[in-house]
Amino acid sequence: METYPITIGKITRHVPVVETLPGVHIPLVEIMGDVELVQAAAEALVKHLPPETDTLLTLETSPIVLAHVMSAISGKPYVVVRRKRRPYMQDPIIQEVESLTLGVTETLWLDSRMAEKLLGQNVALVFDVVSSGGTMMALEKVAKKAGANVVARLAAFHQGNSKLPITFLSEIPILQTA
Repeated sequence: METYPITIGKITRHVPVVETLPGVHIPLVEIMGDVELVQAAAEALVKHLPPETDTLLTLETSPIVLAHVMSAISGKPYVVVRRKRRPYMQDPIIQEVESLTLGVTETLWLDSRMAEKLLGQNVALVFDVVSSGGTMMALEKVAKKAGANVVARLAAFHQGNSKLPITFLSEIPILQTA
């Protein structure tokens, strides 16, 4: 299996290269379950939190572990936006997004009780990997609908051409095959 090296701080992993579309291959970064990599990324990203940050905002699933460790280090709470409506949700904020990574349109959901925690807050968006930036833009729309102000866009890895200014730790390529 072909692999690609990724590095955060002193931690290097050789991740599998997978085909996402015909002729397009990407290094597949999966941080869940990799405690050392998550810790290294969280420690590095916390240094980029603006002082005015009140809350971290992320979405399920993979970036939750990163936001959790960043929260533990910084003492700042975090809120998770869901990718699926849950039965307990009351009057949720709903935002559509076309995910280029997943190749599908998906919906982001934020329960009104979680949205209340964001009202008037300065939030930092936290991602594991940002590609086109479409999902991050959708998360930013959710934050604004909840009455929050986005003060930072943070990601452990960046891949491709994002439309947003993002602070990231490492660049990973999109590999084309002939």
